[in-house]
Amino acid sequence: MDIKPFFAPEYYITDEFTIRSYMLGDGPLLAEAVNASYEHLKRFMPWAKPHTEDIEAENTIRRWRGEYLLATNFTLGVFDPDGKRLLGSSGFHLREGDLNNRAAEIGMWIRADAAHKGLGSRVLRAILTWGFTAWPWERLTWRCNEENIASRRTAEKAGMRLEGRFRAVTRLPDGTRETMLAFAILKDEWEMGNR
Repeated sequence: MDIKPFFAPEYYITDEFTIRSYMLGDGPLLAEAVNASYEHLKRFMPWAKPHTEDIEAENTIRRWRGEYLLATNFTLGVFDPDGKRLLGSSGFHLREGDLNNRAAEIGMWIRADAAHKGLGSRVLRAILTWGFTAWPWERLTWRCNEENIASRRTAEKAGMRLEGRFRAVTRLPDGTRETMLAFAILKDEWEMGNR
């Protein structure tokens, strides 16, 4: 069954954070978070660079917002409760087919000063809850570099299953190749674990 038109939910609120679509004007918050976290991000996030200008980040936000409204990709910001600080970024990315496939890949990064405190695990559990209740997803996946132990543990803590190891699958900017781990959880598995 075709699920178009699809109007994506806009936000998911907890006491600790809000997960929401990026909105126009969020560019400076994104620039601040990635600039403050470059050293933390650069190892496993090939897109990270030493400095991002506010206008560049705002242009990125506008592209993401357009994709969100067109239901072609769903990039999400993780904001503190008052919305004045970006704690990280996530999303439901349509890398396994279009929306009618009802499957998405979750990506995530957490800013440096909020990392290694369990926030990523709490955000992922919230995203899974939101994804399997308010969205049409039947399968959600997570990929990470084999050497990114924190990312692997985040997926495992959320109940995602390791489905595969892809050797030297991606060529990085420095010329090395990374091995990726693929995790997934199905809606019925999530429901069984959250009764």
